[in-house]
Amino acid sequence: MNKIIVIPDSFKGTLSSSRICDIVSERIASHFPTCKTVCIPVADGGEGTMDCFLASLVGRRVPLTVKGPFFEDMQASYAVLPDGTAVVETAVCAGLPLVGEARDPMRTTTFGVGQLIRAALDAGCKLVVVGLGGSATNDCGAGAAAALGTVFRKENGEAFVPTGGTLCEIASIEPCALPGDVRIVAMCDIDNPLYGETGAAYVFAPQKGADSETVSLLDAGLRHAAKIIARDCGRDVSALPGAGAAGGLGAGLSAFCGAELRSGIETVLDTVRFDSLLSDADLVITGEGKLDSQSLGGKAVVGIARRCKAKDVPVVAIVGGAERNLPQVFDTGVTAVFPIGRLPEDFSVSKGYSEENLRETVDNVLRLLKIQ
Repeated sequence: MNKIIVIPDSFKGTLSSSRICDIVSERIASHFPTCKTVCIPVADGGEGTMDCFLASLVGRRVPLTVKGPFFEDMQASYAVLPDGTAVVETAVCAGLPLVGEARDPMRTTTFGVGQLIRAALDAGCKLVVVGLGGSATNDCGAGAAAALGTVFRKENGEAFVPTGGTLCEIASIEPCALPGDVRIVAMCDIDNPLYGETGAAYVFAPQKGADSETVSLLDAGLRHAAKIIARDCGRDVSALPGAGAAGGLGAGLSAFCGAELRSGIETVLDTVRFDSLLSDADLVITGEGKLDSQSLGGKAVVGIARRCKAKDVPVVAIVGGAERNLPQVFDTGVTAVFPIGRLPEDFSVSKGYSEENLRETVDNVLRLLKIQ
């Protein structure tokens, strides 16, 4: 083994992707001392996305004061990568952990996200990658759009910044105009539409503090916003896959900024230039908390495996758990799957041994490779 790429997603609730990289690379060094190990921790667009990019590439944080979920001033930052790409993480200024017990998607805003994007553009960044996961909001991205220059008006002509509870008050929209050479990519690992039974409000707002009555109000606001967006911005976001991400921020970035909604793993792989890293790789080790039917939609393991298959590089997936009867996963390019569970015990017990179980599983995989 001359070169192994380690590129795992996190095992949610137990191990971060960075910690997995540390454990796997340490075991590789023990078994193959001369092997070069390239570590690329992966995040899906939620909390920790910016840290993963900075861990993979030499970049820098740019701190600034922005508005938090309730329009309060707070400190946040965006990242600038070596090629000038900016990475903005929604969770740093509109994330659910920031609101604590005061969860209220009727009042929360993505305004700070727009401020971070604006700061990156003002600094000369031409590509901005926005992670959409983990928001406390349901404002259809209106807050972010307002921070970027879009004007929302009520029936009486008054300009305002809509939140989830006031989307129905939008009478007209005057969209902002971003420079033509700017590109915004939104990392989105869900395909939920903006509204309806599988939309932003019905699926995600309850975890953000909405009861059933509030969910109905939020959904009505999203429907209304979509109609005004179609009329005034010329964009139909009603059936756009991923529009419901981050309380409709997916729809908002698409409508107001012309953003491209892309799979999180595809965005990561392109940004770190994964295909070129594969050129001399002997093996790729990846993984995620649970390999299941949803993984086949293009999450971390499958997205990575497809790229590796095209380059004829073997892929070992080390996972927290694996659903039965998933032969399709091997068609995507995965060579072998190794769950880390050791004994038939409840997750409440086994999660306390996650590091130990991962380490022992990696050891066994590497021992097997050594006999070739």
